[in-house]
This record gives sequence, C-alpha cells and structure tokens, in this order.
Amino acid sequence: MILILQKNTPEPAIRQLLAQLSLQNVKGGCVAGDNAILLPLVGETWRLDPSALQALPFVMEARRLTPAYRLAGRAAHPENTVVTVGDVSIGADFCLIAGPCAVESAYQMDTLSRAVKDAGAQLLRGGVFKPRTSPYTFQGMGEPGVDLLVQAGRSTGLPTVTEISDASQVELLSGVDVWQVGARNMQNFALLKALGQARKPILLKRGAAATVEELLLAAEYILSGGNEQVILCERGIRSGLTAARAALDVSSIPVLKRLTHLPVIVDPSHAAGRADLVEPLALAAVAAGADGLLVEVHDRPATALSDGAQALTPAQLTQLAEKTARLRAALA
Repeated sequence: MILILQKNTPEPAIRQLLAQLSLQNVKGGCVAGDNAILLPLVGETWRLDPSALQALPFVMEARRLTPAYRLAGRAAHPENTVVTVGDVSIGADFCLIAGPCAVESAYQMDTLSRAVKDAGAQLLRGGVFKPRTSPYTFQGMGEPGVDLLVQAGRSTGLPTVTEISDASQVELLSGVDVWQVGARNMQNFALLKALGQARKPILLKRGAAATVEELLLAAEYILSGGNEQVILCERGIRSGLTAARAALDVSSIPVLKRLTHLPVIVDPSHAAGRADLVEPLALAAVAAGADGLLVEVHDRPATALSDGAQALTPAQLTQLAEKTARLRAALA
C-alpha cells in the first residue's frame, strides 16, 4: 500500500502516523516528491481500511498494491486448494453436484438420489431451509427435510449439500457434509464468521449484484476464522440484458482461477431459470475452466414445490454429464 500525503505535511505528523501504523504490524518509509510525499507501506497492509486512512489529516490518497483478501488470494497461496468431501476431491477432480431445489418427500429423495448417482453425480444436493423472495412460496421442510436428505445420501453413498441460512442451524445440519451459503447470504457477515469457526466444507455462492472482489472478501471472512474448506460458486448476476433469470458471468471463472486458489464451481440452473438453458450454460462453464457444476434435478419438474422450471430430469442430467465428459476430454 502507498499513502500519498500533502507536500507540506509536517515531519512530526508523519512520524506519528508511522507510529500508529506500526501498532498494526505495518511499517513504512518516506519519499519526498515534487508535488507530494509518498509513504510506501509493508506488512499486514490487508488489515488497513483505505477509506479510513484517507480521512486522516494530510492524507490525499491511499492506494492498495495488494488485495485485501490475503488468505483467499493466490499470491500467498500459489497452490490450488483441494476440498475433500468423502471420496471427492473438489479442485483436483471435476465434480458434479445434483439434486432437487427442495427436499419434498422420502420417496422423492430416494428416487432422485439413485437417479443422480446413476447419471454420474458425486454429491447430492437438496434444500431444506429455503429463503424465498415471497413469504407465500414453499419455505422448505426444515428439520424433517434434513433427515430425509442425510438418509438419501447415506443409502446411495453420496455426500450431501444443503443451504445454511442462519448460525442457529449449525447443530441441526451437523449430519450434512457441505453447507451452502446462498446468494442472499453472501454478505451475511455474522453467518460467515460463524462458519469460519466450523470445520465443515462451505460452498459460497456469489451474490446477484456482487463483484468478484466482494465474493473473495466474503470468503476471507470464513478463511480468517480458520476454516480453509471453501468452495466458490458462480450463479449468475442480475442484468437487464438477458432473457434468462440472470447473466451467467462466464468471465468470472478464469478471473477467479487467476486471483484465488479456492475451487470454483458453477450453478447454471439459477442463472438460467429455464431447463432448456441449463445445458449450454453448463458447457460454457466447463469450457471456461470450472471445477464443477451444481445442477438442479427433479423427477417430475412440473409438480416441483420450488423452481421446477429450471430443473432437469434425470435423463437430461445423464445427457449433460456425458457431454461434459466429452468436452473435458477434448479440452485436455
């Protein structure tokens, strides 16, 4: 980081500023220029708030040279992180996660868990707590749904994934293998801090209006708490220029792969909002280098209690898995 001070800044003020920064494990020098004084800073500069520094007397500008997401950034962690879930190594091997948007019944979960496994999925997803835009839509089964999801996963040997929407659900969801933070909760900082204390893989979705940097800073909250098992998920951003529910930001995949060591998967279902768009978006994500896909599947989409329009049938998932394998082989 570099601080740019006014040319007439008194020397005692500079010494006092450097002394304050040293208390935060930051050291600096002083370079006098023709029009300003530069203070190059080294140390734990990721902890500094540029806007707070710019509010100090004599400070004209604070410029970051390294990102604030130090733990999520690739500079401090050049090797790819691999998140192991059961026998699945997310970040090393391509991962297909599939299942219904919402757990609805024991029969549904038994049927779908076997179908998605046969199609090639390595993890089973299913929502039990459903934060919805409207209070009148299906909110999920809650605690009974947790038992159905866990049982379906155990009977088929598939690790399970479900959304956690509140820190109070930690104990209830202890039997689920991966906790998903939904797009609405990407900046629920109290929840992110609680998940940083957990020793459970976290699948962190990008918010519908969040920048890549904001996604990485959200991951930083979890990492800074000591939980290194974070998986990032691109699920589309809000745009008025697409006929789909959201605009899948395919460009974010290579950008994230360059900036961070964390695995990056893609949810084409929520970006599409329509089943017929899921496959082309999924294949685009694979071509861009995604480490996996998170796909919604239902045995009877027309009767689904949540997001049936974007759910693939088991046969469509099988077709997508086959095309994905052929595409990855062609790109290898």
